[in-house]
Amino acid sequence: MSPREPVAREGVGTGSPRTQGRTGTGGTGPSARRTRPRGQAGQARPMSDTASSRAGVRRASDSPQRRPAAGATAAGPGARAAGTRVGRGGVPDRPGATTAPRGVVPRQRTRAGLGPARPGPPRPEGPASPRVPPPQRRQAIVLVAVLALLAVLAGRLVQVQVVDGPSLAARAFEKRLETVTIPAERGDIVDADGVVLATSVERWNIYVDQVQLAEAQLPAARVSEAAEVLSGLLGVPAAELGARLVGGDEPRRFVYLAKGVVPGVRDEVLAQRIPGVAGERTSDRVYPAGATGGNVLGFVGAEGFGQAGLELVHDELLAGEAGSETFERGAKGQRIPAGEHEADPAVPGHDLVLTLDRDLQYMVQSALDAQVRATGAQWGVVEVRDVRTGEVLALADSDAVDPNEPGATEPGLRNSRAVQVVYEPGSTAKVISMAAVLEQGLATPTSQYVVPDRYEVANGQVFKDSQDHPDQHLTLAGILAQSSNTGTVMVGQELPRQVRHDYLRKFGFGSSTGIGLPGESAGLLRDAEDWDGRSEYAVLFGQAVGSTTLQNTGVFATIANGGVSVPPTLVKGTRGPDGTMHPTEPAETEQVISPDVADTLVRMLEGAVAEGTGGNAAVPGYRVAGKTGTAQAFEPGGGIKIVASFIGIAPADDPRLVVNVALYDPKTSEYGGVVAAPVFSEVMGHSLQHLGIPPSGVPADLFPTEVG
Repeated sequence: MSPREPVAREGVGTGSPRTQGRTGTGGTGPSARRTRPRGQAGQARPMSDTASSRAGVRRASDSPQRRPAAGATAAGPGARAAGTRVGRGGVPDRPGATTAPRGVVPRQRTRAGLGPARPGPPRPEGPASPRVPPPQRRQAIVLVAVLALLAVLAGRLVQVQVVDGPSLAARAFEKRLETVTIPAERGDIVDADGVVLATSVERWNIYVDQVQLAEAQLPAARVSEAAEVLSGLLGVPAAELGARLVGGDEPRRFVYLAKGVVPGVRDEVLAQRIPGVAGERTSDRVYPAGATGGNVLGFVGAEGFGQAGLELVHDELLAGEAGSETFERGAKGQRIPAGEHEADPAVPGHDLVLTLDRDLQYMVQSALDAQVRATGAQWGVVEVRDVRTGEVLALADSDAVDPNEPGATEPGLRNSRAVQVVYEPGSTAKVISMAAVLEQGLATPTSQYVVPDRYEVANGQVFKDSQDHPDQHLTLAGILAQSSNTGTVMVGQELPRQVRHDYLRKFGFGSSTGIGLPGESAGLLRDAEDWDGRSEYAVLFGQAVGSTTLQNTGVFATIANGGVSVPPTLVKGTRGPDGTMHPTEPAETEQVISPDVADTLVRMLEGAVAEGTGGNAAVPGYRVAGKTGTAQAFEPGGGIKIVASFIGIAPADDPRLVVNVALYDPKTSEYGGVVAAPVFSEVMGHSLQHLGIPPSGVPADLFPTEVG
């Protein structure tokens, strides 16, 4: 075999005639292409040098810079010098055919049916370069990424707009909504004639939205000017207002500039058109009569709630029901004109119509204050009551609190002492013992007794009168008129212990009156079996029992009303927002003693004024029945104070009014006939004339008070 002849390979099939002509073995040129018939079975097809070289190029293209050095020949058997394509014997394969340039290994080509190409030149050692994907692959990756991103955004959009859209919109809507409370107008408190004692007036709180003012970007000079103008209107120093207008590093939405200004001032403030400055409507409670009835009316605190007296007890009725307004606000806090708006109007409170008479109340307080100062008493109380209806026409405390300035009065003195302070009723309670004796048939007004100044009972207890005296010959009416302790014990000891207790209970001791004032006491009445050896007799003349001024007044009101007890009341009724009057339901009454016994007691009490210790209580033109009292009050620290009192009825021939005067710890005298009876005379006389009650037309028919 010639050295330039290609070697046939086993298992390699025949190629196409075109291929055989290029790489034939039978010669050069065209004759070589006809050497072997196309498709001849079992004949090996030699690979030309050019094909071998091209195969080497394909392998070398996998890595850069793999050119063979100059002069190097292709590896493998039958390799030829680069530069010329040759056939057998070194003659070029066909005219014009050339090989790859020097130093470049031609790409090896293969055809179907041929064996593997001859190996190319060895690859030089070196780092492998990163494989760069084709452009079509890069575009596909980018497209997939974009589509994935769009899918995520589309899903999120669907979630926000479709799935979560309604709920998000609802939440945004709720954030824009703002609800403000519309305060209800508090009801008035008026006296029996409709005179206003307490009312609410329109007031405004001026505030600034510092954020809104800051966004307006006013010059500093303009802000200072605004502070000066507001200072003149609000009465607040300009420097202080300037600081509130501007605020600190973090402006606030709501800062008060002034509170409780009248509507006219509010209008002038808003006329300045200062950005962020606005008004908040409120109300202020005022008491036109000042301290008149102050301890009964009570007062309202800064938040608009009752703090004492009737303002506290009837707070819910007076306050009404607050309304509300709901609207949309923008990002800067401004109201959206066409936004959502809903209003629930407030319901005004009811007016409270009292039984008090303002003019009478004023007169009573003036007389009481004057007597407290004159006698050096610590304090005093006076009550005027209609015996038929139980209506309290006046209930006065000395040095009454002014509801317009409650802070000027000590907290413990702002309520009515007439319902809170408990003291022994003293001799005024002797009428209860007389009522029991008469009702039980143990004596009559003319029953006769020899009354010593000291008297010892069966258990050895000794009782005495307030003053030493020789034995007196008195009737039962005389014992009451002279206010004898020993005589009362002599008569009352015939009453069983439980009967004494029952009559005290029936006349109201031990139970609150239910008048409806805060802090009312029920007094002190122990069970009969708990009385000791002295208390069981002391209760007959008003000791060893505790009561309030209202309870003591009730005893005489019951006697004056034919023995029928009518609970006291301060509220005549209420008047609704529509002006409809709702009278107070009448309280239940009780027949405590018979009418005859009641009339008898009134006649006996007339003698106490006309011929007894109550002479200073007389009222010109009117018959008066009453009783003096000197009692003890036990203080928490162990001290004992004297309470001097007088309780009386007029006109005695046709009872209409009961007046109770009590002075606590008077210094000029401890006797009720001396310090309390004169005030009674003044108050009762004025009350009868003020109410137009005619004078007595029938002279008194008194029981005899002395024997012989």
